[in-house]
Amino acid sequence: MNFCSHCGHTVRFAIPSGDDRPRYCCDECGTIHYQNPRIVAGTLPVSGSRVLLCRRAISPRKGYWTLPAGYMENAETTVEAAARETREEACAEVEIHGLYTLINLPHINQVYMIFRADLDGGFDAGPESLEVALFEEHEIPWGELAFPTIERTLRHFYDDRREDAFPLHVSDITPEDRERYFGSA
Repeated sequence: MNFCSHCGHTVRFAIPSGDDRPRYCCDECGTIHYQNPRIVAGTLPVSGSRVLLCRRAISPRKGYWTLPAGYMENAETTVEAAARETREEACAEVEIHGLYTLINLPHINQVYMIFRADLDGGFDAGPESLEVALFEEHEIPWGELAFPTIERTLRHFYDDRREDAFPLHVSDITPEDRERYFGSA
């Protein structure tokens, strides 16, 4: 950030008085420009014993499989965001049961919130998906999943399904986790 979005003057990157971390500050109008993590909301849509996955038509990780999820918009709840993303990416309606995984990625300023859901009707590829399909556990394309958050959510789900108990899972993805997942590329 080079200029203040309120008055147009040059900003500086400094620790404001009474704060503990650097922020973009405008000395002209006094505005402190806070930057906060982005929330990724989505669903784990289930139909019987199968899970709905979308093959991404957009970067990053175009061509890889994911759960329907995306950035939360202003003026919507996390549940509304998860349902909207499912409609946009999979042309699907779901009945949401509750938050299932909350995964922090502090090194890229994201928080994933994935909700367990039942698929309610049909589905089709939306504009951000190349294709959408239902998978049994043994059919999941484990080596073609887009993100470590998706793999972690799916592994929790299949473990929990065997126990017929679905607690909330809270965890972190570290830079080392991402490197192990994506390699050094």
